[in-house]
Amino acid sequence: MVFSDLMPVAVGQPQRLDPARTGQEAAALESALRELIVGQEEAIQQIVSIYQMHLTGLASPGRPVANLLFLGPTGSGKTRIVEATAQALVGNPNAVIKIDCAEFQHSHEIAKLIGSPPGYLGHRETEPLLTQQALEQYHTDKVKLSFVLFDEIEKASDAVWNLLLGILDKATLRLGDNRKVDFSRAMIFMTSNLGAAEMGALLRPRLGFTARHPNMGPPDGRLTQKIRDAGQEAARRKFTPEFINRLDKIVVFNSLGEAELRQILDIELRLVQQRLLSDCAVPFGFSLSEAARNHLLSQGTDARYGARHLKRTIERLLVQPMSNLVASRQLGQGDWLRVEFDAEARALEFLRDRQGLWMKPISARLETASRASSESPSTGTGAEARLSTRTRPVLEEVKFGE
Repeated sequence: MVFSDLMPVAVGQPQRLDPARTGQEAAALESALRELIVGQEEAIQQIVSIYQMHLTGLASPGRPVANLLFLGPTGSGKTRIVEATAQALVGNPNAVIKIDCAEFQHSHEIAKLIGSPPGYLGHRETEPLLTQQALEQYHTDKVKLSFVLFDEIEKASDAVWNLLLGILDKATLRLGDNRKVDFSRAMIFMTSNLGAAEMGALLRPRLGFTARHPNMGPPDGRLTQKIRDAGQEAARRKFTPEFINRLDKIVVFNSLGEAELRQILDIELRLVQQRLLSDCAVPFGFSLSEAARNHLLSQGTDARYGARHLKRTIERLLVQPMSNLVASRQLGQGDWLRVEFDAEARALEFLRDRQGLWMKPISARLETASRASSESPSTGTGAEARLSTRTRPVLEEVKFGE
């Protein structure tokens, strides 16, 4: 039978279809990623599109579900989007096998990944990182996907790259003891800072003796294309053609501007509030003045490092003082904490309002939402996800700005 034998006879007016529409599960993944990732539209679209192909069974057979290389400046969210994908699909952001390629700069260190062959010293004592059991440890009844991240891939030795060639092409890996590992249900992510200097020069060119301000606004279409070309050209200079040809897509991440950094701050503050409501021994709410928010942004962000330090800054300047207030019993259950900025001391100031009544309806709704989330089947966002579609409307009642 040839393909032409399968074609039906045209009857009536054909119906126009919309190939841009996605299914319910892929749409749920996209929504979950947009709640956690800011300013990286292309990366989100690539992950959603590949996941949609996997769900429909139209992905390339005999290959991993995804082979993606993420390029871009540090602090732009390359690692974060991998964790967000795992969180959205299996409910655990830590369900990622992370391989720091800086630890594999010498060829003999590949034994940490695949184990030593029989007869070598330490063969029985060394457990490989890339075993079938390790890949499947976070599989759920609904989602049987593994997430493998090779971080800073440009620092790996040639032995690791050669190992990757077989994984990316045939979804197969042979361990040192000849066991076979199947990667056909794995999403392979690789991150690199290649081309970051060239991209930074395009975004912040020197004008005379003064550098362009990092928050001049988002780059236009022409500049965006130049940035992508710079990243992809850097990758082609570093990696061999056979390695590049095995990738589904090279995604160049955008630098984050002031607007994106403010959105990331909102996300991180919302996660802190969720922690205070669900895990803290003395649940309470809080809000930040605009000056306090600006202080966190100024201390936690930098044009060169993006949002990398923002989370640590929030922990250091906001969460740790909160823990001291709880431990010293200066805060009680249901209290409302106002966080201001003391311009003289150049530090955050903490003020308490006793408004315990606001906690009861919020806590009741969170408990109801959590129970409903655990009893109903997941459709893309895990039941344990911090910003699930059920609990987010409740948390949005808590305002962080004044």
